[in-house]
Order: sequence, then C-alpha cells, then structure tokens
Amino acid sequence: MAHQQYSSGVEACVHCAIACRHCSAACLKEPDVKSLARCIGLNADCAYACDFAVDAMARGSEQVQAICALCADLCETCGDECAKHPMNHCRQCADACRRCADECRRMAQQPAKAAAKGAGASRAH
Repeated sequence: MAHQQYSSGVEACVHCAIACRHCSAACLKEPDVKSLARCIGLNADCAYACDFAVDAMARGSEQVQAICALCADLCETCGDECAKHPMNHCRQCADACRRCADECRRMAQQPAKAAAKGAGASRAH
C-alpha cells in the first residue's frame, strides 16, 4: 500500500500540523499579537501544507514528490520564523517544522511506486 511507503512522512506531517495549530492558537493569546502576525500566518500555511502532503502520501498521489517538496519549503519557512520568538510554543513548533521539512525532502526524493504504475496505464488509453 502506498501509505506504508510514506509512513515516516505522514507521521512527521501530522506532528507538525498539530504543533503549528497549537503555536498559532498560543500566539493569539500573547500580549503583542501584532508582532506575531507573520508567525500565525505561516503556522496556518504550514499546517494546511502538511494536511495536503498527508493526503497525497496516503493516496499514493502521482504528485507526491512535488507536494512534499512544497511542504518542506513551507515547513522550513515556518520553522525559521518560529525560531525567532522566545516562547516555548514557538520553539516547539520550530523543531517540529524542521523535522517535518527534513522528512518531506526525503519523501520528495522517493519514487511514487503505486502512482507511477497507474499513471502509465491511464495514459495508454
């Protein structure tokens, strides 16, 4: 099954999406929310990208490499922003984002076995 090939990527993305959503919610409770606007926005982008990547990996999408590469880039950007802030929730999010970026880059380099077979067959008709 395709999702087994990507199990470590799925796990990293799920963990990262949760960390980003927690960070975003915690940032909204900080005294100077305005200074955290970029962090909050990137948290949302990163969480959605992680959700998208999980879905692609679970389905064995033929676009999994491109989606995981995009997710890695967004996770890296979010992690860099979160690392600028001293709050524990931002530090934890930065760590989760960096781990996810590394794992998604690995997933982006794996061939999509299940999708590749199906794509060739559907183009033949």
